[in-house]
Amino acid sequence: MSDVLLTIPEIDRRIAAIRENLRELIEQAAAFSGAADEERTSERIAEQEEELERLTKQRDELAKDKA
Repeated sequence: MSDVLLTIPEIDRRIAAIRENLRELIEQAAAFSGAADEERTSERIAEQEEELERLTKQRDELAKDKA
């Protein structure tokens, strides 16, 4: 993802979407069988978790700057 400056509401929307993606990926992981499916799902979960962490930090920094 790019380092475009986002507003706190925009970040919150993205965080909500990522959390929903994670929920769906975890459900898919429980339903899938086979090493290839599990590996790909694990990669997607890791990517979403990284993005969630990045956005959460960005939101926290913006909130701190506004305080």
